[in-house]
Amino acid sequence: MQNLLDKILPKVSKPARYVGGEINSVKKDWDKVPLKILLSYPDAYEIGMSNLGIQILYDLINQKEDALAERTFAPWPDMEAEMRQNQLPLFSLENQRPAKDFDLWGFSMQHELTYTNFLNMLDLAGLKLRAKDRAESDPIIFAGGPGTLNPAPLAPFFDFILVGDAEDAILEIIEVYKSNKDKSKSEKLAALAKIEGVYVPGLTKSVKMRKVTDLNQTFCPTKPLVPNIDVVHGRAVLEIMRGCKRGCRFCMAGYTLKPVRERSPENLLNYAKTLIDNTGYQELSLVSLSSSDYSKIEELAKKLADELKKKKINIALPSLRLNNFTINLIQDILKVRSKNLTVAPEAGTQRLRDVIRKDLSEAEILEGAKIAFAAGINSLKLYFMLGLPTETEEDVKAICELSQKILKIGREVNKRTKVTVNLSTFVPKPHTPFQWEKQITLEETLVKQNLIKHTLKKGKGIDLRWHQAELSYLEGLLARGDEQSADLIEAAWKAGARFDAWGDQFKYEPWQKAIETSGIKPIDYLRERKPDEKLPWDFINVGISRDLLIREREKAHSCKK
Repeated sequence: MQNLLDKILPKVSKPARYVGGEINSVKKDWDKVPLKILLSYPDAYEIGMSNLGIQILYDLINQKEDALAERTFAPWPDMEAEMRQNQLPLFSLENQRPAKDFDLWGFSMQHELTYTNFLNMLDLAGLKLRAKDRAESDPIIFAGGPGTLNPAPLAPFFDFILVGDAEDAILEIIEVYKSNKDKSKSEKLAALAKIEGVYVPGLTKSVKMRKVTDLNQTFCPTKPLVPNIDVVHGRAVLEIMRGCKRGCRFCMAGYTLKPVRERSPENLLNYAKTLIDNTGYQELSLVSLSSSDYSKIEELAKKLADELKKKKINIALPSLRLNNFTINLIQDILKVRSKNLTVAPEAGTQRLRDVIRKDLSEAEILEGAKIAFAAGINSLKLYFMLGLPTETEEDVKAICELSQKILKIGREVNKRTKVTVNLSTFVPKPHTPFQWEKQITLEETLVKQNLIKHTLKKGKGIDLRWHQAELSYLEGLLARGDEQSADLIEAAWKAGARFDAWGDQFKYEPWQKAIETSGIKPIDYLRERKPDEKLPWDFINVGISRDLLIREREKAHSCKK
């Protein structure tokens, strides 16, 4: 295989995507380890290497003497072409072993626009796409990640799906597999189905989402892989908490990851030092659904800033809320970081923020912006959604008005202040109060986007960006899909769909063709659902009752927080 790679790699872009050997990578003796697990993120190397879940499982599994974890990612189209032409199967980065040689092959399914890449990887490995068609000797293919919270569209392709947190579950999966290694695939799957959080299509009737209870006792990777090339998030990542106390009605993660679980400042400080020492990164990102809601965020930020400024390490705090900013927090961050912040008001009017239960008033937003700019922030990114339930034209125009007010506040402090407005389209997600809502059409999305483009053209200093309308349309088709959606995904892949999340790679035509050939009627998936309607994901128990979701939806339509 090495000779073939030596021939191919000079012909492709970013050949370092395919060679492995990164700092902290682990290459075990293949013949001496009884259990082999392949980990994948169905996207390009620079996306997959930024995924915290892959980093956690890679470090955790490789600490076991009797198991190894290797990686493979989706080859870029130029590499795919060379692999097919030269009959080179998909291979792991560490030992360059064909994916087909592994015992277990796990995929991190984070969002709908990676589904065709997943199928392409199976095909490049020489495997049948549908689980029922694969051979007894083929690897057991499994999935995890947020994309599995409605497993129906993916179920025909996977042998099993892990719903929820993986740190403890993967160790149980390893032990159960080892105990049943000499048994048939069906016997292995029957044994795996007994593990909490494991869904085996055709066998499991109900699944309880797996959740770790104590983050302080949960594995945290201390030797993360340092990529060979620039990646989307090229920095050390420290997960400070899981869950969110806010309960925004559109947010699947906010509902499914309850309750809130935090790591102690003492643990985080120790982990931070170890991560920096083991990676050499110049930036540390404190990640969670809402980092500034961490109960001791000011204490943590101050101690980290004091410790890391000696090494000139930046601190990144994504997912901030303007209403709980303080001057001290921002100034602590600015000791060592770039002067940019990202916040998400989500809606332009107070009425619509009440509908979605975004506990954030305009006065708090503007005061937070004032504090941020006064503390030295000179670039602010704002995230808004179009098409939220009950949205009116007034709500859409208010996005422009709020953004212009924020820019004005910034310009009073610094004439070079920049405000970036990012627009996405609301996609109803399972396990939320809005899981029954309709999604606006492709045409409606374009009308709303154009209204904002036209309005903001009149002002200067605001950079407008938007999520491609067709992509949100496809996300909506798949997010609330059923097992028939698997036919749509497979048809799109056969028609040439690849790297759908990449603007320069996305092609809408394969999906249009797939909709026609699969017999899918988009309206069936984008329409409003009735509260008593059976939903494809009802058998997944995430710890939130249907009655609670219905009550929250009723409050939303009454404009109650």
